[in-house]
Amino acid sequence: MEQDFEQIYQTYAPELYYFILQMCRNEHLAMDILQDTMLKAVISINQFKGECSMKTWLCTIAKHIYFDHLKKAETKNISLEILPEYAQQNHFEQQIYDTQQALQIHKVLHCLEEPYREIFMLKVFAELKYKDIGAIFNQSENWAGVMFYRAKKKLIKLLQEEDIL
Repeated sequence: MEQDFEQIYQTYAPELYYFILQMCRNEHLAMDILQDTMLKAVISINQFKGECSMKTWLCTIAKHIYFDHLKKAETKNISLEILPEYAQQNHFEQQIYDTQQALQIHKVLHCLEEPYREIFMLKVFAELKYKDIGAIFNQSENWAGVMFYRAKKKLIKLLQEEDIL
């Protein structure tokens, strides 16, 4: 079992880390969530039924851990708007992208309502297939494709409104 988990870690950790990094935009937090995700995966491996890919299952675990982190930050009265500033004060690295335009695009992306934002991130950043995205939401592959198309249209509209495109 330990050898199997090592193989899972080696196979999925790099892509999973990138997926998490796109959600939280903080390298240290992404690494913490990655480790928590892998720990939870080891503990609950018997719950993995194979109805979706291992990558999809791990992304779902990571997403839930990240959302739990955000809820805990809210209960500590840390405003989500100042979370990057709070992270910097605690010696966390700045966001992954250096350019102002990339920062603006990410800010606009986070203005998308759910599930559009998450679907867009799963498709673009985690490079999941529509089938896997649909499985995360207990929906069909077709539903995921339609929702991604709508998310893309909404994002383009927001970018145009902000004069980024």
